[in-house]
Amino acid sequence: MGDITHRMLTATQYIAPLMANFDPSFSSNSTVRYSDNGNLFVVQWDNVHLKDREADGPFTFQAVLDRNGTIVFNYRDIPIAVESMNSTEHPVKVGLSDAFLARLPSSQPSDENRRTIYEYHRVELNTSTLVSRSSFELTHLQTCLQHKTCDLCLTSNLTTGCGWCNTLQRCSDGIDRHRQEWLDYNCPEEAKGTCEDYNPFLSEGTGTPYNQSSPGPTSSSVTEEHTVTKDIQTTPPDHIGIPENTAIIAGVVAALVLLVVLTLLAVYYINTHPTVAPPFYLMQRRTNNYWPSMKFRNQGCQSSYAEVELGGHEKEGFIEAEQ
Repeated sequence: MGDITHRMLTATQYIAPLMANFDPSFSSNSTVRYSDNGNLFVVQWDNVHLKDREADGPFTFQAVLDRNGTIVFNYRDIPIAVESMNSTEHPVKVGLSDAFLARLPSSQPSDENRRTIYEYHRVELNTSTLVSRSSFELTHLQTCLQHKTCDLCLTSNLTTGCGWCNTLQRCSDGIDRHRQEWLDYNCPEEAKGTCEDYNPFLSEGTGTPYNQSSPGPTSSSVTEEHTVTKDIQTTPPDHIGIPENTAIIAGVVAALVLLVVLTLLAVYYINTHPTVAPPFYLMQRRTNNYWPSMKFRNQGCQSSYAEVELGGHEKEGFIEAEQ
């Protein structure tokens, strides 16, 4: 049941109504059939025999996978007790298991693409209750992966330990078969945030949300075995028209240019018309102590020099004072 075929597949990633050392080629009546109607996927083993134990009789059983996640194991003919089957040639398993494959850093160049298998979930059925005309139904637990939005991911009471990765648009606790992708896109750090931290936009014409600052995978050594399951759009859409802040800046610049022009015109007018009222008005205000008064330092009857203090204006010289 894994995305990648490897020698540990039957030990870590399987749905097994009855895994054993069967030999379907022993009898022409032995078949393995399947049916899929879009809602139910059924695999049925008909009249199969154990290798080197053909005299024990044929087994007939099936596995039913429902679209809603329910799994049913049905057993019509189980001629011997499952506990008596030998696991020397092939493991005997009844139940479920899943694992994720992860790339680990290695100091050896030859191990650059080495993968490690981590089995994170297993369900083993009680084989003593597995007899002819029996049936087992397995219903799935609520998991983080079922949540399709950030709000449901972080607030649902049905699941715990969930985090939202905005880059992948995925809810997860980081422990599932997509863990490598979760790590490659720095999702453990993103999952520490809240829904308010994300500001998704819609790409023009597609309606696909994405994060404008979405990082790409942190690992560049992706092997052919690993396939990113979703295309991530990392470039912002083209905006049409002038942004609002650009119009504001243009208005400020225009006002400054107008102010400078008016100032230059005023200076030019004053310099070319020295006898009109405005220049005289300024001269009159200056003589009527409009500007800051001069201060002197008096030292008895001796003459001294004092620096003229004109507030924030430049110092224009010195004046001699006597007292």
